[in-house]
Amino acid sequence: MKKDILNATLLWIVLSILGWILVLNWNIFPPALAREARIVDDAFNLLTVLAVPVFTFVVAILIYAAFRFRSPGGVEDGPPIQDSGRILTAWLIVTIALAGGILINPGFVGMSEVRGEGGADVVIGVTGQRWSWTISYPNGVDVTSYTGELVLPVDQRIQFDITSLDPDVIHSFWIPAFRIKKDAVPGRITQMFITPTETGTFAEDPNVRVQCAELCGQGHAQMSMKVRVVEQAEFDAYLDEILAEGG
Repeated sequence: MKKDILNATLLWIVLSILGWILVLNWNIFPPALAREARIVDDAFNLLTVLAVPVFTFVVAILIYAAFRFRSPGGVEDGPPIQDSGRILTAWLIVTIALAGGILINPGFVGMSEVRGEGGADVVIGVTGQRWSWTISYPNGVDVTSYTGELVLPVDQRIQFDITSLDPDVIHSFWIPAFRIKKDAVPGRITQMFITPTETGTFAEDPNVRVQCAELCGQGHAQMSMKVRVVEQAEFDAYLDEILAEGG
């Protein structure tokens, strides 16, 4: 029995090492163009690293048991095995420790980092409706997803004030390159804070777009809008341009 435990443990260690090599060298995320996006990606990476030994532990036991204890046929069931209190206690302790650690970080710590400090450099209104977005810039000009794009300044903390114009439909404001999403709720204004850290456009990366992330009806797929992250001077020039054009 001790030999079986040792062999299964060695298999578990090997599978865990292979799993860690895979997850640490295989980036499944699109480019992160915001401070908050990197926090979210770090949280997912941490959870994946912690999940590898748990997953490979189960896989190692299944593989080892399937080959080591396979039945040659015609064998009757043996006597029932008495539960081991020590094994159950150890499993409970490890499970509680993992769950508690994840609750603290990236749970509470990650949420605090994503929220950041209060205040914003730029406040932009976002209104969702079937089946478009309306962006309200600080200069009072509104731009819709049918005719315009969402232009944001890089390295500025942006506050999005989000709501839904439809009385009975919830939308969800999401820019994949920023990771964070927020529901647009009728009759309420929800806030989302984002700090873009790199310039980028939809033409360069399809993830640099607004997309509704809440199934909202027949035109759900049409609720997208190109995004452009630019330098502050270009953002100011854009605001002057759309103001001169009257939106």
